Amino acid sequence: MAERRVNVGWAEGLHARPASIFVRAATATGVPVTIAKSGGTPVNAGSMLAVLGLGAQGGEEIVLASDADGADAALDRLAKLVAEGLDELPETV
Repeated sequence: MAERRVNVGWAEGLHARPASIFVRAATATGVPVTIAKSGGTPVNAGSMLAVLGLGAQGGEEIVLASDADGADAALDRLAKLVAEGLDELPETV
């Protein structure tokens, strides 16, 4: 299973707008991805309610994982998005 550990770059954490951006990016990869707080239970990264339910705060470590084909590239893109706290989806997602 491919995995990326990254700290949340959005000051407000994965709430409202940042969570929406992340979920859209995760869905756009076409790869099933899970997201979890470090040591927590993984949830579907394509589910807005699941991502909001994590309550991930700014600076907190999260774990992105997938065992599907193309997982490495998808996780790299999502990890970059989360770490940099981008305000919109980059062209590469």
